[in-house]
Amino acid sequence: MRARVPISEIMTSTPVTITAEATVAEAAKLMREKNIGSLVVVEEGRPTGIVTERDLVNKVAASDLQPSKVRVRDIMTSPLVAVAPHAEVADAARLMSQRKIRRLPVVQEGKLVGIITENDIIRIWPTLIEVTREYARAGLESEFAEGIEGHCEVCGIYSTNLMWDRNLLACPECRGG
Repeated sequence: MRARVPISEIMTSTPVTITAEATVAEAAKLMREKNIGSLVVVEEGRPTGIVTERDLVNKVAASDLQPSKVRVRDIMTSPLVAVAPHAEVADAARLMSQRKIRRLPVVQEGKLVGIITENDIIRIWPTLIEVTREYARAGLESEFAEGIEGHCEVCGIYSTNLMWDRNLLACPECRGG
């Protein structure tokens, strides 16, 4: 079973963003106002990280930090794991499963063009999530992520051709090294 549906067909094309300099209190307020669980962090017009409800709980509340004094840059997840809009939904679901994440920013030529969530995938293909989770549990991951856009997890440079290498998304220059 394979979805031949491009991510662009089901993604949210207007993701909510925040700057890295914003406070965690501002991020939490924005998430509450928009009724969403994450914000893509944008610096100088390009996506550089993501902050989620889990980050707020684990990195701020559980550490008894004051949200109005902590900056988003201090708790965001970076480098950003992202996908291209032309990638297939099934590949996005496998990537989410392998990385244990529920949201993937959609990036094209360094620009944020959308976001796809686990819920978006479940809405169009409810069985796909369980299938891909079982696939990951069985250790059957392969290099399905060819052509993913984002920042290389080895050198941090933005690439439009990331692939899995030693359980990291790596650019062509860093693969196999």
